[in-house]
Amino acid sequence: MFGDHLSGIYEKAFDPAISWEERLLRARELGFDYVEISIDEKDERIARLYDSGAALSELRAACANTGMQIKSMCLSAHRRFPFGSADAAVRARARDIMDRAIDFSCELGIRVIQLAGYDVYYEPSTPESVRAFREGMLWAAGRAERSQVMLAMEIMDTPFMNSITKHMGYEAMIRSPWYKVYPDLGNLSAWGGENDPAQELARGMGSIVAVHLKDAIAVTDSCDGKFKCVPFGSGCVDFTARFAELERLGYKGPYMIEMWYADGTSDTAEIASAAKWLQERYAEAEKLVGGSSNA
Repeated sequence: MFGDHLSGIYEKAFDPAISWEERLLRARELGFDYVEISIDEKDERIARLYDSGAALSELRAACANTGMQIKSMCLSAHRRFPFGSADAAVRARARDIMDRAIDFSCELGIRVIQLAGYDVYYEPSTPESVRAFREGMLWAAGRAERSQVMLAMEIMDTPFMNSITKHMGYEAMIRSPWYKVYPDLGNLSAWGGENDPAQELARGMGSIVAVHLKDAIAVTDSCDGKFKCVPFGSGCVDFTARFAELERLGYKGPYMIEMWYADGTSDTAEIASAAKWLQERYAEAEKLVGGSSNA
């Protein structure tokens, strides 16, 4: 789909009413290599981390029956239960969720957990919340290192972690081979008033373990930006340029399409259309890279 790169598709791109086996089968038929599971703020998705052995066995069987893998997890439950909360009980829940997410990943063969880069989300950010977040990340990285599960920070939709540069400060502090970065091209590009996406990707090379493909509306003085459900090609991301930069930098990791199912639509048709559009941008990038290497 994208040259020699593995290609992934987000769980939420599919109709939520279908079974995991059908979701994985559709992903395979659409040409993807794996699916990224979502553990978001909703009780039912957090509950997956505490599923019984039977539920995990059923999920493993779905992977075996379809020949597909769930190779990564988008763990955004920490927006609701953040490491930086002023409430000690919430901070304890954040650690418990992280602990279970790592065990769940080991049990299912998930390689990468994408973290949500918020010290807090529904509370005011303070020096204390930032300090608690740092302590939480140090603990989480140690826990992941013990289990050999990669934690990778998403570049976010708020100023707290809206650049790879900001993440690299935490990476330098934590100093773990199991704590890296998982940039979202939409989020990264939406902060173009503060970040140069090309420089940010170059700064992160050696730490980028996967890349989310998503469009976004840019943050400006008169617009707060839009970070979800922006149709590909209608936002601020120059996908051809970003693909070309990553290829020139020697990036070899996966590209994961992040999109959301809309009621009344065909998930397979929408995903196929998005994948085709992105493949065209990737082909344009390959020509640019090939042209520059032959110049």
